[in-house]
This record gives sequence, structure tokens and C-alpha cells, in this order.
Amino acid sequence: MGKIFTPTENDFGKTDAVVIGGGIVGTATAFWLSRAGWDVVVLEMRDGLSTLTTPASAECFRAQFAEPAMAALAIPSIEMFEHFDDVIGLPGYGISIKQQGYLFLTDDPKTVDDLKENVAQQHKLGVTDSEFLERDKILTRFPFLSPSVLAATFRQRDGWLSCHETTQGFAKGCDARFFINTKTTGIQMDQKGICGVETNRGILQTRAVVNAAGPFAAEIGRMVNVDLPLEPVRRQKVYIQTAVPIPENAPFTIDVNNNSYWRPEPGGVIAGWVDSDEPVSEPSEKVHTDWEFPALTLDKVKRLTPFFEEIEKTVRQPDMNTSAGYYMYTPDDQPLIGVVPEVPGFYVNCGYWAGVMLSPEAGKRISELVTGKLDPRDNPLRPTRFKEGLGKKGKTLMSH
Repeated sequence: MGKIFTPTENDFGKTDAVVIGGGIVGTATAFWLSRAGWDVVVLEMRDGLSTLTTPASAECFRAQFAEPAMAALAIPSIEMFEHFDDVIGLPGYGISIKQQGYLFLTDDPKTVDDLKENVAQQHKLGVTDSEFLERDKILTRFPFLSPSVLAATFRQRDGWLSCHETTQGFAKGCDARFFINTKTTGIQMDQKGICGVETNRGILQTRAVVNAAGPFAAEIGRMVNVDLPLEPVRRQKVYIQTAVPIPENAPFTIDVNNNSYWRPEPGGVIAGWVDSDEPVSEPSEKVHTDWEFPALTLDKVKRLTPFFEEIEKTVRQPDMNTSAGYYMYTPDDQPLIGVVPEVPGFYVNCGYWAGVMLSPEAGKRISELVTGKLDPRDNPLRPTRFKEGLGKKGKTLMSH
């Protein structure tokens, strides 16, 4: 059972590995390293695990990816979510998993072929249960949608879960120590590479550091003079409490023409949109939200889901709660996982806009790289890929 606590001076000393960042990615990393028999300490600057970027997400997962490296992380991650209590060794442990599917929709004739191609590509990558649907089938299965819809892709095993329970489960299912209220202030090096991590509470001696610091990963990189190609971009979502009946079994529904999405949530809906004009910003623990975001969101989601017009008419300001976090983008929109060759002992597991959904397998992958079980050349998401000329954007329809 992992221990989550604020450390005292006596808790510092030597450890096999230090993971910086106690979100879902860092906690999954610690879980797998601990399972491999390593003594692991996780450093989290806030007063709890999974309290910054992780809970600001829409808490979703999907295997509908067109990029081989993303599908290779997503498929086994979903299998782990489906059998999470077995994975962490705590029978009956629940993560409120709902596999109501992911539905990508279009009413634009120009996008229909893109959706069809995406499904063909997904099937090639082993996601053989995604479907391409045409208008009549869509409206039969999802009668709450607008008749203007033309095509969709759907996969039933995609869905959402409780990020908090998942993060806590990874922590409970391993023997790592989680130091909360502990900020990383520096990384020590000697002629062999990494030799220690400085914090506001003490120093840990270690030869292995995994940077899983989410929006602050670039800052941690700079501590060892490494410039990581990361761009933090703010993303907002809104929870709307409403008496308008919402189809409880609806999937996570995405309008690919305006990048908006919604899904049912007890008492109402969660909705949002990915603004392609949102600028890159400096990460902060307090992420501001825009007062007009709910109105813009309602305007976008009602286009293909008409019952939002009724919500728009009846909703009041106190019924809406907007929150925000960061997506981290890399030049090819895929995460940085692996060894940083110029700094022996320094590893990265960061650069996610899809951290929640990929965290189980990504944590396992980085632990296999740290422990030497996996050859760095067999890892397509290695951070050196850009210098090697291998980092290319894929065709996933929306970074969501």
C-alpha cells in the first residue's frame, strides 16, 4: 500500500527512483516502477495527488487513434481500466468506468471520407471494433441527434471514468511513497549523471528521475539544461446542471466540424470545445476561465444535438461550473516518453493532451525503459525522435 504524506527531514535519503509529479501519469509511473521492485518516491508540490491537470480533464478514454504509437498505448490502457482491480491487486476496487462509447460526428460532406479513412486506419492498428456509421444508422441508434448529421465513427468500448479513483488506485496498489506539499527546487548531477533531487523539505539521493510534471515539465527539464519541446495550452470545460432530460446512455459525443463535445454526467452534462486559436501560455496552478465559455459551448454543441437549445433557454449562471487545465502539445501532438540521452538517469513521461487515457500503458512503458527491460530504440515516442526526423503529425481528427 503506497503511503501519501507530507515528509519530514527523516524521510529523505537514498531511493532507487524519484518521479516528479503526482498526477495520474506520475502515479501510474510510480506504480509500475514499484511493481518492478524499485524503491520509489513521488514528489507532488500540491496537497494531494491528482489535483491540478488530471481532474480538469473530461476524464475520458478512447482507442480511436490514427497514429500507431498512440493506439499502441491506448489499447492496453483501456484493457487495464476494464480490469483495474486485478491490475492493482485490490479486488472490487471501482473507478466508476462507463463504456458508453465515443461518437465522432460530421454534417459536412467534405469530412465524410476522413471519418471513413480513420476507421480503416484504426482497424489496421488493431482497433478492430470501431465502426463507420452513415446517417440512418446514426439516427436509429442516437435519435437525440440532428437529422443534418451525415456520418460518424463509433466505438462502444471507449468511455470515461473517475480520474481521482484511478490515481488513488495506482497509489494504493503499490509500495511507493508519495511526498505531498513537496516542491522540486533543483536536480543534482555529478560526472555519472543524475545524483539527487532537491526539494523545499530535503534532498533525495537517486540515480533515476522521471519527469512527469505535466504543465511544469519544461521547468523541470530546465533544471538539467534540457529544453523539452512542450507547449502548454489552456483547455476549459463546463459542467451544466439541468432538469432537461439527458439521454443517460449517450456516448461521449464530438462534433468534428467545430471541435465541441459533451457527455452525460449525473445531474446534467459536461461540455466543452477545443479552441484552435487558444495561445500557448505559461503554466500556472491557478488557471483562469472565461466568463463567456459556457455560452460559446452551448452554441457549438446544440448544432448537432438539438436538446441543448432547451438547456440554453433554461440554464442559470449558478447551474454552470467552468474549470480549466492544460493540454501539453509537442511538435507531433504525441507524448514524450523515454530516456534523455544527454543526461544519464533523466527520463520523461510528459507532453500529454491525452494523459488520463494513456497513463496505464505509458507508466508501464517508462518503467520498462528505466529498469532496462525495454530497449530505447524500440520506443517510438522517445524524445530524440524529432532530431532523428521521425516526429510527424498523424490524422487523428481532434486532440481530444
